[in-house]
Amino acid sequence: MTNWMRDPTAETAAVKRQRRAPPPSLEGKRIGLFDIGKTRTGEFLDQVERRLHERGLATVRCGKPTNAKVATPENLRKVASEVDVVLIGLSD
Repeated sequence: MTNWMRDPTAETAAVKRQRRAPPPSLEGKRIGLFDIGKTRTGEFLDQVERRLHERGLATVRCGKPTNAKVATPENLRKVASEVDVVLIGLSD
């Protein structure tokens, strides 16, 4: 496994950031389910959320209204302040 990840946000040049270590457990964490606005992403996240709730884990739904626009810095700050980890729901 690599220690680097590519930043999926809009960019004019590739940016690499050091990968953060995942938490040892999701217990007690708020899990953000980020909808990028693509067709059926919400349906996918509904299923993920159901499975997480079955395990007693807390979720927060967040995202952007359309995949045609990048998430605003304000949107990203709001997500970062509300959750501990984020799952980004991509769908195609």
